[in-house]
Amino acid sequence: MAMRQTPLTCSGHTRPVVDLAFSGITPFGYFLISACKDGKPMLRQGDTGDWIGTFLGHKGAVWGATLNTDATKAATAAADFTAKVWDAVSGAEVLTLAHKHIVKSVHFTKDSNCLLTGGNDKVIRIYDLNQPEEAPQEIPGHTASIKRALWCHDDKHILSASEDRTVRLWDRNIPEAVKTLSFDTSVSSMEYLADGDVVLITYGKTIAFYNAHSLELIKTIVTPANIHSASLHPEKDFIVAGGDDFKLYKYDYGTSEELESYKGHFGPVHCVRFSPDGELYASGSEDGTLRLWQTAVGKTYGLWKCVLPGESAYKKVDYWSSCDYTNKHKIWGHL
Repeated sequence: MAMRQTPLTCSGHTRPVVDLAFSGITPFGYFLISACKDGKPMLRQGDTGDWIGTFLGHKGAVWGATLNTDATKAATAAADFTAKVWDAVSGAEVLTLAHKHIVKSVHFTKDSNCLLTGGNDKVIRIYDLNQPEEAPQEIPGHTASIKRALWCHDDKHILSASEDRTVRLWDRNIPEAVKTLSFDTSVSSMEYLADGDVVLITYGKTIAFYNAHSLELIKTIVTPANIHSASLHPEKDFIVAGGDDFKLYKYDYGTSEELESYKGHFGPVHCVRFSPDGELYASGSEDGTLRLWQTAVGKTYGLWKCVLPGESAYKKVDYWSSCDYTNKHKIWGHL
């Protein structure tokens, strides 16, 4: 008999959670940031969901959020026509980058020196964070709102997904698309996996995988419901996806076989991401919650404890005392 998933539910947001991002693995573990329509992005310990703080300063819904690799910086994209850069250790606002319309996507380069943004004004922007007073490099070309813009190929290229039903690959130094993919419907999400050079794209009920250099199709998986987001395991073992039917789906990447599906939330699932070590994945929903799910159910990891025959299935966990207070990310925000 298969073991039942017991997710960790992370409360605190008051409106739909629309984006999630993990940091890389640091000496202090890894971290998770969430973007929400309540305008208050939150930082959490990645393996437990323990709340660290809330970034306060936006005056509208936050549509996108990201962390740099070592979790020292955060960036957010919002409906108040700004992208903001934050000190993720203290929670302090570092920069406000004004835009001409709603910002939907933010992404750091590997060295954290540049920030990529995209949004409703259809323009990709590259900000030099060491010279924030300088005008950003602008890359026009899309004919509708940009939903996602990501660095790829060691930050030499950019992938962008737009409401104009295209995904485009750009050379950061050339203001023209190198390659373009066109779809019959709007792209709902895009993820780039550097290890393996794969780009994952969802549209309608389809999860599609492309070579990130050539944009040649590798394979597709058709799901039972419209999918809003999907994520590929770091070792390319599994895919998880969520969408309109409140469910989470897990597939074998090699065979495309559906391994499990279960009701994950009390509303549509807007975002799904694997942790950097692949041990869990996080989901965010219309119901205002984040949930953490085990990749291998029953394994002792984070706040999950493997229960052996003869042991009690219940273990009292003091949620706040489970925080590692030797961590440099002290609790600094307010719910």
